[in-house]
Amino acid sequence: MINLSRRALLGAGAGAALLPRFAIAQADNRPTISIAVQKISNSNTLEVLREQSNVGERIFFSSLWEGLIGRAWLDELKEVPLLATEWRRISDSVIELKLRPGVKFHNGDEMTAEDVAFSFGSSRMFGDTPATAQGRTIPVRGDAIPTRAGRELPAEIPAVARRSWPALERVEVVDQYTVRFHNATPDVTLEGRLARYGSEIMSRRAYTEAPTWFDWARKPVTTGPYKVVEFRPDQMLVLDAHDEYWGGRPPIKRIRFLEVPEVSARINALRSGEVQFACDIPPDQIPGIESNAAYEVQGGTILNHRLSIFDKNFPALADARVRRAFTHAIDRQMIVDSLWSGRTVVPKGLQWDYYGDMFVSDWSVPKYDPAEAKRLLKEAGYKGDPIPYRLLNNYYTNQTPTAQVLVEMWNQVGLNVQIEMKENWTQILERSPGRAVRDWSNSAPFNDPVSSLVAQHGPNGQQQQVGEYSNDELNRLCTELETSTDRPRRKQVFRRLLEIAEREDPAYTVLHQNATFTAKRRDIRWRAAPAFAMDFRSGNWGG
Repeated sequence: MINLSRRALLGAGAGAALLPRFAIAQADNRPTISIAVQKISNSNTLEVLREQSNVGERIFFSSLWEGLIGRAWLDELKEVPLLATEWRRISDSVIELKLRPGVKFHNGDEMTAEDVAFSFGSSRMFGDTPATAQGRTIPVRGDAIPTRAGRELPAEIPAVARRSWPALERVEVVDQYTVRFHNATPDVTLEGRLARYGSEIMSRRAYTEAPTWFDWARKPVTTGPYKVVEFRPDQMLVLDAHDEYWGGRPPIKRIRFLEVPEVSARINALRSGEVQFACDIPPDQIPGIESNAAYEVQGGTILNHRLSIFDKNFPALADARVRRAFTHAIDRQMIVDSLWSGRTVVPKGLQWDYYGDMFVSDWSVPKYDPAEAKRLLKEAGYKGDPIPYRLLNNYYTNQTPTAQVLVEMWNQVGLNVQIEMKENWTQILERSPGRAVRDWSNSAPFNDPVSSLVAQHGPNGQQQQVGEYSNDELNRLCTELETSTDRPRRKQVFRRLLEIAEREDPAYTVLHQNATFTAKRRDIRWRAAPAFAMDFRSGNWGG
């Protein structure tokens, strides 16, 4: 394989003698790096509201998109100032933020309060979906944007926006560097929502001037340390340093993300020198990689859990006892030990320690109990009807072998589960008589249960939006959890939500905490964050 970087370097060197002395002094010696990833984008766009995925998180955070409040990726994911320098509560439903002056977008424009308000407006985020407040609907203020062919907002954007911001009414521009977020209800999590995936800021001018929505979405103009140069869906994404970045000159000249679906091909690309990083490495491959002292593997558990999801509309799953049998038939620790080499854990349901006071410490996933699973199936009158299990081929690390193990466990208690391989998420989620069980993962974008259980499984969550699940009590309690300011009561509500969604009327069952591992050259001084996101800002690069 031709080493293009070396060829370019030699070409530059051949002409160096012809350059004036000052030009030599200004030479850009920053490196170009290449990263082999399993997938770049599921939606073939780089719009953060459409690419709400693990693969999108890897690229978007710390490289391309930025929000007002950030996460300290290498310091316990603490909330830190990002595009806002400070914030304060005006009331239970209003928060005011001071913007960082002098922040430049990739097109050279300065970020102002108008860009922030537009980023959270109807044209770009909410469409005509109203804010909701205890059964009332409050229209979202429209923004002026030219209406022309190709500018239509894809339907899934408002759905995702309302998942993140169910009651956001408007963003008030106080002055050039001050904004106020007005919620239609009290919300103790406004700071977390501002730090979550999907609350990033974009250039109003670049958005409105783009010929079509897809032109925008494949080359978004944002404030991050790197900017889009080239995007070939399903192949490659090239980012160049944004040298006017407010956080200082980025340490890398160019970052190339290469889509390499096969694990072995990613590892071989690292060993051949074609790439410097190989992502999504299964634990059983780590010893072989590290047997060569030139390489190391970094990573571990992250704020993401792997789940099995149930469509309770499928006839065999309509009875909650059948779904409960699924949950008791799984030996989760065996999966962790055998497929993950003990490098992850079985968590206490769909929650994380960093919820703090909201963490339900005495909770647990359903006990592995094959006898109980068989009893429930007999009581429900299940007769062995086939239950389809829609599956992608290793979109998640170890996805296919995990599915094979699960099917064997389910079959052992009498559940006739049959794998159906699919090519993409559209096929997985397609509403049809054959939709019953699927894989998913859930993250906690901020440290409160509304960021995961409510956002993903509640009335605005994907599972209910695609028609897999609904429960009246759960929906009512989701609204209460989102709007209550009584913290002890909120914890009681969260416990009840866990009881419904994981035990009484299962919407899902948690398999294990997810983990991600990245192989790299040992001589590159870079640290993996406890997330899919890869941070290539100045403080995390010494290559």
